[in-house]
Amino acid sequence: MATTDSDRRPKYQKIADSLREAIQSGEYSSGDRLPGENELMATHGVARMTARQALGVLKDEGIAQSRKGAGVFVRNFRPLRRRGIRRLSQEQWGTGKSIWSADTDNRTLEVDQVTVSEEDAPEHIAPVLDLADEDSVCVRRRRFVLDGKPVLLATSYLPTSVVAGSAITQENTGPGGIYARLAELGYKPVHFREEIRSRMPAKDEAAQLSISAGTPVILICRTAYTDDGRPVEINEMTLDAASYILEYDFDA
Repeated sequence: MATTDSDRRPKYQKIADSLREAIQSGEYSSGDRLPGENELMATHGVARMTARQALGVLKDEGIAQSRKGAGVFVRNFRPLRRRGIRRLSQEQWGTGKSIWSADTDNRTLEVDQVTVSEEDAPEHIAPVLDLADEDSVCVRRRRFVLDGKPVLLATSYLPTSVVAGSAITQENTGPGGIYARLAELGYKPVHFREEIRSRMPAKDEAAQLSISAGTPVILICRTAYTDDGRPVEINEMTLDAASYILEYDFDA
């Protein structure tokens, strides 16, 4: 009989697949403890390293997490549904709401590690914002934490000539955030473009997001434009891929 592709999978991958299926079927729920290395060794007749690799696959995928001295558990976290179109509507930020409130469904979202500085425009930012070599940018860096779990790193770049002296240069930008303040300054965003990629995290990103090096991140680069086509903000975001569902709802 011919050997199938699934038969050629490494043993640790087969064990990881069976555990994943058990989680998806409801045999193990959020917060449940998964079989430990000893149990997997006995059940599947494998070495400890194989059992450890199997559990490592689930941890790298963000499905499971270790608790020191207690074992490996199904990750007790409901993914954040990022509503890519609704969150950027003027109905959201124009009425004083944070664009992030469109995603959180009344869950607790905190913004920490906020820094605001004036810097020389990076080489990849200056041409997109139509800046001259001598022009600087206001740089806003922050981390978003949902239900105690870091989920997003964001860095916004805005022309200093546009935002100087405004609340955008402060840690707290006020109701409606950056886009409401830009509107007050006469630079209301009316069009957005987002580019999406994915990759494995850099070491510092993994540390800030509290994820393993094997958990991928989603990169979203958003540019905001005024009605005359002027780019007024670039926001580079790094998302924990296991924490997000990207949702785009639009008419045909």
